[in-house]
Amino acid sequence: MKELNKNMYGELVEKISELVSSARIELAKAINTKIVSTYWTIGKHVVEYEQKGKARADYGSELMKTLSSELSSRLGKGFSQRNLRDMRRMYHTYPKWQTVSAKLGWSHYCLLLSMEDSAKRRFYEKETIKKC
Repeated sequence: MKELNKNMYGELVEKISELVSSARIELAKAINTKIVSTYWTIGKHVVEYEQKGKARADYGSELMKTLSSELSSRLGKGFSQRNLRDMRRMYHTYPKWQTVSAKLGWSHYCLLLSMEDSAKRRFYEKETIKKC
């Protein structure tokens, strides 16, 4: 077996390492965007179900408790009542998907959604996007 050219071999290893690292970053971003999109869409479905064509939902519904239990048993983690409420709040806060930034992940949005003041939320949203 021929001896490896150490310089060329080192370049090969470096190229492959950079390629895989870059692909992993791109994949993580794509997954993150898909998660946010899916949760936004779940929020939309919940709002539409709750409102049944009316301008506002009826209060006192057991929907979140029942839905959380059903989805958790079918799909596993990620469907707590709190998370479902965040999904619903996401849709209420950003009713048009085009206004949702692909640069932010679900955890970013959960923090932003906890802010009642919309001006403050927009400020922190812009600042977070700048740093991503």
